[in-house]
Amino acid sequence: MGGILSWIILGLIVGILAKWIMPGKDGGGFIMTVVLGIVGAFVGGYISSLLGMGTVDGFNIGSIVIAVLGAIIVLAVYRKISN
Repeated sequence: MGGILSWIILGLIVGILAKWIMPGKDGGGFIMTVVLGIVGAFVGGYISSLLGMGTVDGFNIGSIVIAVLGAIIVLAVYRKISN
């Protein structure tokens, strides 16, 4: 249960940071922000592990940066698909 709660909290933080870096009109509200952050953390972790740069492995600066970069990628793709 703690692991799921940690991913939700990390997803919220990462989603908010990604939307702050890339402002725009995106629907969805709170739930979409959390989903964007969680998916972004997975995407960022996957891409960074492929490149040998590390993974998302907890609440630390490196993990948050990787997750935010992944969330920005997910947000850009989401905007392309929804328009």
